[in-house]
Amino acid sequence: MRFQLCIALLIGFTAFYSCTQSTKKSEVKPETLFAQDADDWITGGDADWKFVDGELIGSLDSGSGFVMTKKSYKNFELTLEFNPDSTVNSGVYLRCKNVEISATDCYEINIWDLHPNQDNRTGAVVTRATPLNKVETLNKWNTYKIRCEDRRIQAWIDNVQTADLQDSQLSEGYIALQAAVGGEIRFRNVQVQPFQPGESK
Repeated sequence: MRFQLCIALLIGFTAFYSCTQSTKKSEVKPETLFAQDADDWITGGDADWKFVDGELIGSLDSGSGFVMTKKSYKNFELTLEFNPDSTVNSGVYLRCKNVEISATDCYEINIWDLHPNQDNRTGAVVTRATPLNKVETLNKWNTYKIRCEDRRIQAWIDNVQTADLQDSQLSEGYIALQAAVGGEIRFRNVQVQPFQPGESK
């Protein structure tokens, strides 16, 4: 009888602990990035950035520019919507070591359907991984979901997986969005959800 009581108490404690942990996870809300009038991000480079109807629009005639978080992120899921024109070179930069963007010191998840080297087209991790699938994104709204968990970097465009990279070079850093070469890129609904390794997707 005493043994059965101990088992019952153990089961009850396990269920309570699991429920508590699930509640804690669900209470962690995503963070909105690059919000209008927020002071937790910066701009750099040549692009002009403005808000129109809740959209963050980057435009330029030449050169390169970016917006970047002031906060550093390690393990997270990033979701956003993007709408590129046919001339702009854009991208999402992850775990940037410094307050600058590069394919060396950041993971660059590209937005450039017409890249001269199609190994680095939209969906690629530039210089590190070619796209697993080709997704056309020009002149329409698309979704990006990007997940960074320890050394694994995964990306999906419109629910089609384009990247699944194992790389340990960059473990933590800033998040940035790019506008380069010339043209216009629009972003909206940019959110990041930090998590602990091993949490379910």
